[in-house]
Order: sequence, then C-alpha cells, then structure tokens
Amino acid sequence: MNAPKEGLRLIASLNDRYLATEGWLYMTGIQALVRLPIQQRLRDAAAGLNTGGYISGYRGSPMGRYDLELWGAQAQLDQHNVVFRPAVNEDLAATAIWGAQYVGVFPGATVDGVFGIWYGKGPGVDRSGDPFRHANLAGTSPHGGVLAIAGDDHGAKSSTVANYSDLNFVAAGIPLLYPSNAQELLDFGLHGIAMSRYSGCWSGMKVVTDVVEGGGSVHVSPDSPRIVEPPELPVPEGGVHTRSYDSALPQEDRLYHHKLHRAVAYARATRLNVIGGAGQGARIGVVAAGKAWQDLQQAFVALELDAARLDQLGIRTLKVGMVWPLEPGIAREFAAGLSQVLVVEEKRPLLEDQLRSVLYRMADAPAIIGKHADGPQFAAERGAAVFPNAGEITPAMVARALVACLRRDDSSCPIGQPEPAAGAQPGSHAGAPSLIRAPSFCSGCPHGRSTKVPDGSRALAGIGCHTMAMFLDPTTTTTVSHMGGEGAPWIGQAPFSKRPHVFANLGDGTYFHSGSLALRAAVSAKVNITYKILYNDAVAMTGGQPIDGTLTVPMLAQQVAAEGVTRIALVSEEIGRYAARTGLPEFVTVHDRKDLDAVQRELREYAGVSVIIYDQTCAAEKRRRRKKGEYPLSPLRAFINEAVCEGCGDCGVQSNCTSLMPLETPLGRKRVVDQSSCNQDLSCIKGFCPS
Repeated sequence: MNAPKEGLRLIASLNDRYLATEGWLYMTGIQALVRLPIQQRLRDAAAGLNTGGYISGYRGSPMGRYDLELWGAQAQLDQHNVVFRPAVNEDLAATAIWGAQYVGVFPGATVDGVFGIWYGKGPGVDRSGDPFRHANLAGTSPHGGVLAIAGDDHGAKSSTVANYSDLNFVAAGIPLLYPSNAQELLDFGLHGIAMSRYSGCWSGMKVVTDVVEGGGSVHVSPDSPRIVEPPELPVPEGGVHTRSYDSALPQEDRLYHHKLHRAVAYARATRLNVIGGAGQGARIGVVAAGKAWQDLQQAFVALELDAARLDQLGIRTLKVGMVWPLEPGIAREFAAGLSQVLVVEEKRPLLEDQLRSVLYRMADAPAIIGKHADGPQFAAERGAAVFPNAGEITPAMVARALVACLRRDDSSCPIGQPEPAAGAQPGSHAGAPSLIRAPSFCSGCPHGRSTKVPDGSRALAGIGCHTMAMFLDPTTTTTVSHMGGEGAPWIGQAPFSKRPHVFANLGDGTYFHSGSLALRAAVSAKVNITYKILYNDAVAMTGGQPIDGTLTVPMLAQQVAAEGVTRIALVSEEIGRYAARTGLPEFVTVHDRKDLDAVQRELREYAGVSVIIYDQTCAAEKRRRRKKGEYPLSPLRAFINEAVCEGCGDCGVQSNCTSLMPLETPLGRKRVVDQSSCNQDLSCIKGFCPS
C-alpha cells in the first residue's frame, strides 16, 4: 500500500468527515453541506460564541438527498446544538428560519444567536419569494445569519421546467454565491453565514447537480477559510440587524443603501472574486462562475492552454464567487487594458449585464461577448447568441467561443477549432436540446395501475412520479401543474368546456406539502373532478423519505371529508387492512385495486368533487424494506411459459412494468420476466394470456 500524501488524513470511518477537526477529507458535495453547520459551530465556539443552528427546507433534486444525509449525521448535529427539522413546504421553512433570527431580540434566549440554513429546489425558491423578501428586509442576527441554498436543475433533467433561481434572489435583494466544487460548497457556505452576520442580509448560495453530486478532497480547519471583515462602514440608526419593531420603508432604505453595500465590501475584503491568467498586456478576458467555471477549465484543457500559454496569449480570467451584486472594483481592475471580454454563464445574462453596467463609459472599455456580441468589431454578429439562454452549456461550446475571440484578436492565432462532439449534428444550434431517454415507472410501481383512466376520460398530471404517465399516454394524461396546483387548471377550463369531468393525480407527499389547498379550491369552485390521491408511504422521487409529519389513510380520508368532499372511495392492494374501518368516515367505500376501473367509471358521473385514495406502497420502498427485513416477502412469483406466450404484450399493457423483457425465439419475439428487477407486484398476470 502506498503511503498517503503528506497532510492527507486517512479516514477511519465514514463519520470521520464530520468528526475530524482538521485535515484533508474526501466528501461529496452533499456531505460538505452536512459538514457546514458543524464547522460553523466549531468556529463559533473557538470565538467564544454560544450559538445554535437551525436547518429546514424541502427536498428536491439536486438537493434530494440532503435530508437523508443530515438524518445520518444526527448524532453529530445534536452534539453541536444544530437542529434539523424538515418542513411541510419550503416557504414555511423560510418563515421558521426568519423567526430564528429574532433569538436574542426578545427575552428568554438560551444562545447568543442562531444561524439558519434553508434548502430547496428551484421551484421551492419560487414559492418562497414572499418570506425571502420579508426576512431579508427584516435582517439577521449579528451572531446568527442565514444561508439559503437553492438547488437548480438547468437542464430540467428531473424537473417539469428548467430551474434558474438567480433572478429570484436579485428580486428579493439577497446576495448570491455560486460555488464550483465541494471545497467551495463548504467555504462559500461559511462565507455566506459570515457575510449575513456582517451585512444584515440573507445570503443565497446556488448549487447545481454537477457540483453538489460531485466530490473531492476537502480541507477543513478551524481557521479555514480565512474570514476578514472589511473596515466598518457607516450604519443607519439602530444598525442593520433584526429589531423587535420595524416598518416597511426604513427596511427598504437599510437594504438598498446600507446592507447590500456591506455585502459587496465583504466580498472585496475576503476575495470571493479572483483574477487570474495574464497580467500586463492581456487583451482577452474570460469571466465565469460555478459550473460554468468548471466548463471553462475543461475548455482550457481541451485547447491545451496551461498557465504559461494563457499568459503568452494574453488571456486573463475572473472567477466570480459572488455573482450578485458584482463587486465593481474588481470588475474594473479585471477589464483594464482588455479588448474583449467573454462572459461564460448559463441561462440569463446576469454577470454580463452587471459587467456592462460597471464598465459603461469606462475609457477604452472592452467589447463584451456573452449571450450576444457587442462593439463595432462585432457588428456582423450582433444579435446572434454566443451562449444560449436556454438549456445548458458545455466545455466544447466554451472552447469554440474562446477560439473565436482569439482569432478576432489575431487572425493568425495557432489555436485550432476544437473537434465537434461525437454524434453532434452539423449545423445544429448550440443550445438545441439533445435526445433523452424517457423515464418510466419502476417495476411494480403503483402508478403503473393508479394513473390509468377509463376509455373516454382525461386526467391531469401533477408533481411526482405520476408525471411520467404523460410519457406513457399523452392523449389521456396532460397538463402538468406546479406543486400544489394539481387539478386547479380544470377550474379555469371547466366553464368553457363540453367535457363534464376530469381526473387529477395527486401524491400523498404533495398533498401534505400544499396540494390540499388545490383540492379545497376545487370544492369551492364546485367543479366536477375526481382526485386520485396515491398513498404510497414515501416521497419516492427523492429517495423514499417519509412525509414530514403524520398522515395515515384514515387521517387523509377525514381531512378530505372535512374539506367538504362527500364521495370518497378507498382502493387498496390489501383491503384486509381496512376490515375494521377504524378511523374511516362512514360514507367511505373500500375496494380492491382490481376494481379501480369500475370505481372510476362510477365517480366520473358524480356531480362535484370526489376522491379516490389509492393505497399501495412504493415499489422501490418495498424492495429496500425487504432487503432490511422490514417488509414481508411475497410467496408468489410470476413466470411466463415461452412455449405458450404469443408475444402479444398485453401483460405489459396491463402493468406498465419494466421487468417484462423481450425474448427472441425461433418462433418470434415473446416475453420473459426479469426476476432480478421484479418487485412481485403481479399486475402482469391481469394480461389476457394463457401463458
């Protein structure tokens, strides 16, 4: 075995990454975020502060596993007085963290302050705009501070829309950090809390899948990163932090005339933005942050541009750590003497627009190339997107743009055009979406049966695994809504449609999060709609977490009844669970899942809002629990007799099961059950087939 590198600490256990006080540790991005509150408490203790930590939010890719990792480190969090409490939804989490900043303002505090960490996916940022704005205007505790971690899915790989949260933070007046690797997830997180304490603002931190699901060696130390507060700036009367009584206009004045200036001063003092590459004589500048910075580094590698070559070619770089507000001093220092600046960023031109504003009327200001090229030398290209406003960018796109800049500067530049990526179509738009493999339900997934509707009916999709029903049959399941809006599109369609009724899919996790309000709205509007609420006992799409609270099938039925729904049918894979009808309202009918079609046909004739509660445990959770001995093994397995099988595929039509595989035989294609992936749901045996 080779000896470890000097200074690299060997990990004795998985928990060592949370227990070690100093050294190099391997962490994933998510684990770095788990280490973050622990590291903050260690720093506070070393400074003589008795603080607490409060973490809350709601899961969603790329932050889908944050709660699971936090639960796994619960003992370490408890030891450091960090409370992790996942919320019913994101805006309530933000409100709770807002409230934690008042600890110390009123009597009874047991700590000097509470630092808060909010987390959520891009849509969670959208729905939390109101508490974000209120809380940021109210301020933070001088020994507390808030970091809001936004998980963005730029490519819509696990989302109904492409996420981009940057401008949400700008609208709320929240400074935004953008880390590019696991080390920066930890360091920028600590900077964000320190900046929040100094400025009185919340701090935002944007994370994307490539960064938060990656990993690497992370250095931890009691004094790393080095935090330097800038020279004290003038403050308004009463300071910039939370106070017991406040009013709207003074809050606005403090935020935009004092607090944001302090955030910019903090970024300057701690060098969150770094100039690199060529110094004197540089002609071309490249600006990037976060994931785009990593794309730029890969482009440099592809073009064989090391530090010496960058200097020789006159290429200067600006690595931006705080993307808003952009610190103007370093922007001007970076741009001095340049003829062109290439701004590499995905989605909207946030850095590009700020850079133009900062450099406006600057003597010999460089031309700026980003979403568009400007300047007289680019007249022929003006209006043509260099980097698209949609989708994601790639290192190859960055390399092509950089080569174009070099050749404008020197037509004899020896740097060649990089080869197009394998499989790229000639002449295709740089931002054109690529082919994707459509997702599908797991083997034995309850959605495989529950999302089906009778002939002639239509269903509305919602957030959750059942969204995939649109891929399987887009003629019957359509119009996905945001989380908590399930079924509400029908309220606006119904008065102007000849269709008398629709179904709406709604998961139990979404119902608990916010979907109950959509059902309430449908009752209030008196529309004809049947909600199919799948009770699958897990938040399946993000790792099988439990619902953040208590919700049983009888409780769900009682809540729905209390909203004014007078027709409820309970459909279950095991109706024996409800033989005693304990806790169920008297009018609820109980049915076996094989009778779902008949139940739906009856309820679509019902006037008003009706509900089907479909009770079947998530197939992936069944598999996990069986491995742990927490769920009974089925005594039955399905097999297909290939000598009898006619290859009609009706078993797959009935079950939507991915464990049904094609089997090529001398008599043609038939079917076989992949026993390694089969979850023993047995829906396939409903197929009209003697095999």
